[in-house]
Amino acid sequence: MDSKKGSSPKAEGSKERGLVHVWQAGSCSVTPERLPGWGERTVLQAALGVKHGVLLTEDGAVYSFGALPWRSAPAEACPSSPVLEHALAGQCVVAVAAGSFHSGAVTEGGVAYMWGENSAGQCAVANQPRVPEPSAVSIADSETSPSLAVRIVQLACGEEHTLALSISREIWAWGTGCQLGLMTTTFPVTKPQKVEHLAGRVVLQVACGAFHSLALVQCPPSQKPVPERCNQCSQLLITMTDKEDHVIISDSHCCPLGVTLAESQAENQASTAISPSTETRDSLGEVFESTGVQHDLAVANKLNVGHVHTTSGNAIPSPPDIIGTTETSAGSIPSDPAAPAGSELAQKLSDPSTRENSENHEKPVPSQPLVEEAVPNLHSPPTTSTSALNSLVVSCASAVGVRVAATYEAGALSLKKVMNFYSTAPCEPGAQAGGSSIGPEGLKDSREEQVKQESMQGKKSSSLVDIREEESEGGSRRLSLPGLLSQVSPRLLRKAARVKTRTVVLTPTYSGEADALLPSLRTEVWTWGKGKEGQLGHGDVLPRLQPLCVKCLDGKEIIHLEAGGYHSLALTAKSQVYSWGSNTFGQLGHSDFPTTVPRLAKVKSDNGVWSVAAGQDYSLFLVDTEDFQPGLYYSGRQDHTEGDNLPENPSGTKAPVLLSCSKLGYISRVAAGKDSYLALVDKNIMGYIASLHELAATERRFYSKLSDIKSQILRPLLSLENLGTASTVQLLQEVASRFSKLCYLIGQHGASLSSFLQGVKEARSLVILKHASLFLDSYTEYCTSITHFLVMGGFQLLAKPAIDFLNKNQELLQDLSEVTDENMQLIEILNTLFFLPTRRLHNYAEVLLKLATCFEVTSPEYQKLQDSSSCYESLALHLGRKRKEAEYTLGFWKTFPGKMTDSLRKPERRLLCESSNRALSLQHAGRFSVNWFILFNDALVHAQFSTHHVFPLATIWAEPLSEEAGAVNGLKITTPEEQFTLISSTPQEKTKWLRALSQAVDQALRGASEHPPYGGGSSVQRQEPPISRSAKYTFYKDPRLKDATYDGRWFSGKPHGRGVLKWPDGKMYSGMFRNGLEDGYGEYRIPNKALSKEDHYVGHWKEGKMCGQGVYSYASGEVFEGCFQDNMRHGHGLLRSGKLTSSSPSMFIGQWVMDKKSGYGVFDDITRGEKYMGMWQDDACQGNGVVVTQFGLYYEGNFHLNKMMGNGVLLSEDDTIYEGEFSDDWTLSGKGTLTMPNGDYIEGYFSGEWGSGIKITGTYFKPSLYESDKDKPKVFRKLGNLAVPADEKWKAVFDECWRQLGCESPGQGEVWKAWDNIAVALTANRRQHRDSPEILSRSQTQTLESLEFIPQHVGAFSVEKYDDIKKYLIKACDTPLHPLGRLVETLVAVYRMTYVGVGANRRLLQEAVKEIKSYLKRIFQLVRFLFPELPEEGSTIPLSAPLPTERKSFCTGKSDSRSESPEPEPGYVVTSSGLLLPVLLPRLYPPLFMLYALENDREEDIYWECVLRLNKQPDIALLGFLGVQRFCQPQKMLVLPQP
Repeated sequence: MDSKKGSSPKAEGSKERGLVHVWQAGSCSVTPERLPGWGERTVLQAALGVKHGVLLTEDGAVYSFGALPWRSAPAEACPSSPVLEHALAGQCVVAVAAGSFHSGAVTEGGVAYMWGENSAGQCAVANQPRVPEPSAVSIADSETSPSLAVRIVQLACGEEHTLALSISREIWAWGTGCQLGLMTTTFPVTKPQKVEHLAGRVVLQVACGAFHSLALVQCPPSQKPVPERCNQCSQLLITMTDKEDHVIISDSHCCPLGVTLAESQAENQASTAISPSTETRDSLGEVFESTGVQHDLAVANKLNVGHVHTTSGNAIPSPPDIIGTTETSAGSIPSDPAAPAGSELAQKLSDPSTRENSENHEKPVPSQPLVEEAVPNLHSPPTTSTSALNSLVVSCASAVGVRVAATYEAGALSLKKVMNFYSTAPCEPGAQAGGSSIGPEGLKDSREEQVKQESMQGKKSSSLVDIREEESEGGSRRLSLPGLLSQVSPRLLRKAARVKTRTVVLTPTYSGEADALLPSLRTEVWTWGKGKEGQLGHGDVLPRLQPLCVKCLDGKEIIHLEAGGYHSLALTAKSQVYSWGSNTFGQLGHSDFPTTVPRLAKVKSDNGVWSVAAGQDYSLFLVDTEDFQPGLYYSGRQDHTEGDNLPENPSGTKAPVLLSCSKLGYISRVAAGKDSYLALVDKNIMGYIASLHELAATERRFYSKLSDIKSQILRPLLSLENLGTASTVQLLQEVASRFSKLCYLIGQHGASLSSFLQGVKEARSLVILKHASLFLDSYTEYCTSITHFLVMGGFQLLAKPAIDFLNKNQELLQDLSEVTDENMQLIEILNTLFFLPTRRLHNYAEVLLKLATCFEVTSPEYQKLQDSSSCYESLALHLGRKRKEAEYTLGFWKTFPGKMTDSLRKPERRLLCESSNRALSLQHAGRFSVNWFILFNDALVHAQFSTHHVFPLATIWAEPLSEEAGAVNGLKITTPEEQFTLISSTPQEKTKWLRALSQAVDQALRGASEHPPYGGGSSVQRQEPPISRSAKYTFYKDPRLKDATYDGRWFSGKPHGRGVLKWPDGKMYSGMFRNGLEDGYGEYRIPNKALSKEDHYVGHWKEGKMCGQGVYSYASGEVFEGCFQDNMRHGHGLLRSGKLTSSSPSMFIGQWVMDKKSGYGVFDDITRGEKYMGMWQDDACQGNGVVVTQFGLYYEGNFHLNKMMGNGVLLSEDDTIYEGEFSDDWTLSGKGTLTMPNGDYIEGYFSGEWGSGIKITGTYFKPSLYESDKDKPKVFRKLGNLAVPADEKWKAVFDECWRQLGCESPGQGEVWKAWDNIAVALTANRRQHRDSPEILSRSQTQTLESLEFIPQHVGAFSVEKYDDIKKYLIKACDTPLHPLGRLVETLVAVYRMTYVGVGANRRLLQEAVKEIKSYLKRIFQLVRFLFPELPEEGSTIPLSAPLPTERKSFCTGKSDSRSESPEPEPGYVVTSSGLLLPVLLPRLYPPLFMLYALENDREEDIYWECVLRLNKQPDIALLGFLGVQRFCQPQKMLVLPQP
């Protein structure tokens, strides 16, 4: 095993683990024996039945010993030594269990095996009384489709039933009896069935007694609203009865599961004579056992209780509900007509000393027969006197532990229902018909005391009030109202509610991670089965058919359950044991009454119990001792023999007895059966086992101490009034919350260690090793909260409101805080008490170091333990320093009180150093000025007289000044808005302040001041904090940035890098900064309050202003895409106007100068259906331009201030032409010529608007038809002369491209610089694109990578080099990230914007062609600049070598025959068209083709008219039309038949 001595071989270490020692039950003084025939094999788990036992070894083998009557061979029925279960060979068994006469095992794969007695189906095998060998149990979940096999993790066995816990934390049951928790009356159950009542809950453990079952269930994470009525019986969960002088409120409802009546009896409730029945053990099982009431009836007529008010009980609700809602099959219950009518009431008392124990064949207590006169009254209307009636009601109710809310006025009806209910209850087996009464001593107790005890017994599981609180408050309540929120004045209710709200902070904030790794303490106990001994813990002796929660154990942090024959044990995380059930021999460990509700076992030990076991009639308690060696206590049957079991003188322990077992070793696990019990013992090798027990025991004690502090100190403190300011109370509540979280974690860890000691005990499995961060974080968080509370003077503020509480509990405080100095002030003791938890870290480190010494130094376990020990120790030292810093800071606040220091006081702020001793001064300060510098862990404060300023440390740059700078012992402090020099008095002071500043700034940047590095040693401290850093700062001085907050990268006091700047008015910039200004790519938002929208800019910045490409979306709906300069639109850009950008009413694309349209541009007025293409100046059309409309009008000429003014040419769709002077849009004014479509024209003076009637003064000419183009009107020949020349268009687009290449003007620049700019642009654009949501495709990425290689040309220029340039241009134009690609993309956009839509006018074809040619020329100029070796246009590139015919023909563009003719030397002619048209033309083809189609529209119509006409001719005629000679024409035409 890994945990043995490192130098010992494995076999030797194994001999010292899991040794088995056996005791005989009832013999406390007898020395234990070794198991006969058992060697030195290590046992991990053992389980005992009545006469047999099962052992599980560390290698997964299972052995059985004792009486094994189910074995097939007689020799195997009672073996002399443990025998191996060969049927489980090859299976790795992980858990075993034993019932009274059967056994079970669970394999690593989750398969359950059962063997032994099977008469009740407890082995899940049908029709087989015994199962000799382990047999696999098939457990399948039928709710899944297909049904899946269920994996089992734990088994529990009773006498006639078995429970299995699945990996999904659900319970499966089989066997016989109500203890199965199944809704069935057919027994035995041999096919495992799910206990549906607990489905959906997380079950942690199951345990089985002889005829009852227990389950430990994790509390649900969130409590659902409490329903108004019970889901099972539909009763009100909370009842309220209004009386004349008080109100009775009852919340003590408990669903009566298992409290059932036979159907025949339920149907005949009205009958007055029902024969009592005697319960027998049959297929139904013992479904119901009731408590007798003969004693109460005997004294009912002698005592007058008066007006008694009780509440409806938990186990038995009000009788009217029960009668109608409960039923049980009683077909197999015979009735005894000869039995007296009242014999069913002649039962034993609920007192365990007088209770019958039929299983142990004990004699029943003699009871006095009932008076015959009283029997008929059970079945007749109540006619007795008032006092007798009240007594009878109280007697019947209290005898079964039920509180009935009944008054004297309702006595008649209630009594009838109660009597009818109890008259049908079946009898206990073996109960005598006549019965007998107890001795006269039973009458000595006063009636009040009896009612109090019986009603206390009736504290049901759903009561919301703790039993102990009810006992202490019982004296102030009315006798008949125990445990209820009744007769409470509104003032008390308000007080209770107020206290509740103050104490709610102690509820720990449960960690999901911790709950997943450690046992949960938020548990509930659910019980079901037979309860005649009170073993279910519900305060009664009634059975339960389904699981029912034991509410009084809620919040008790139960971590383990054990079930004996007829009693139950529950172990808590606080090392306490609750016990309930049969206490005949003192097996509960106490003598408290009643035993039907959980009570604390009283083990005579100052230390807690950490493991328990329950036998048939005794209990075992494994407790911690001072030397950490577990001690074993025995409580129960003493010197028991078969014949001596008289209940009058039961032989049992009055209190748990310590067994002498210190010489055995360290007990890790105990198991109990009927007549024997055993312990698994480990020997202490190299102190390893002792160290593990020390860790577990000290952790459990530590949890108990923390729990005491929480309940006895923290909770009362929080409940005090006037604790101080709201911030102080909040800090105290934060301390309480962190304390509760730490306390809960320690409790979980203690429970985990208890389970760890019962397992393999491998050191590497320790939680404090595997999940150390859980503990380190919890301790750090708690220490942080308590130091915050200390810094704010929390302990001093508590002194006044808590002085009375502290004085009364001074001894308690000293005891809990482990303070021995009696003269210490109470507040100091309280301070020490709250810092007590941090001491535990030293204990962790010490124990882990002890464990490490048990291993070889070279082993990984040693290294892991050593590292973890150092880790815990370093954290302890770190938290110690934090406490000293907090105390130093608190002393500073006390020394310098005032408004200024109060404003600086924060919980998380710590003082590092300050200059009150005048060790630091401000350079060039005035003679009488006062400068006080205070360095905190988060800020540097500069105080002057009554003013002060706080400089956050994250934005402080400190550097020493050299003596050459003129400042001796000077420190230069740089902040975002200020820069000043500090002069220290001595070089030592300078070094001290510089180091303190550097460390504080570095720690503030790390953000880890409260969280030390979790590892060996401390972190490496940097010599000085980085100059470039990320920080957040709010400006207070800069006019432009006043009150703005910047969060991002800094460099030497200025924003530099990526960051976000936010102004209070909502403005925000997010992007790149350089030297404190916006520079690079960024996003800017400006809210527009008038429009309730915002302006939004995304693009490039330079020196704090928009500069470069960007997109500006205005709040008005306009969008501008283009170039900016100095926050203005400058260069080429596109402006969409209108609310909807997709269908904008207008659009402009062109050149901008200083935020105004200036230069060439195209304006598309969608509203008017017009498009202007021409020159602009100051946002107005000025100069030559062209206008086309959607109605076919075409105008070119001069514009002035947005109007057609001057000479121009106007063409209509029908070719009517006007050439002359204009004075306004479409308004003719002056001399001109109007030419008709037929050639007629008028010369003269024109005035008027086109299309609205024109006044003409002139001469009409009618020339002859045109004989040639020369005779056509001159306007057709000179169309385009008044338009903007193609080379003047889009100059801004080309200028921007030249600027990107580093040239101020076209062609003026250096080539190498241009290529550098291209490389920078590609890299920057790729980085910017990487941050955007759009992801580049794989092909685009490859293209960009190939563009990073610049084509190199050495030597003469050749065709191959020309092809390389061509390929590079194709790739460059494919991506907009390249300057040439962006140029082409922009040109395509403006071309389409010009000639699409309204611009698709046939008159524009000539301009469109000229524009493309201009593109080619200007792009070719750019290409020749980048590739200077490229020849001029028209030059020939000689072929470097003779090429094959095909290649030659391809290069020269000539046919083979022409190549062979005598020609000059062939070559490749360089043209801009040949180089660039393959790139440009495919992108421009759609609008260009449309213009060609419109221009040749008439020819197209004529052509199709001819085609259609010819199509109507017969084929012979078509052949003749095509000129086919007749001898070639077919002689006979085939005519296809019509379909």
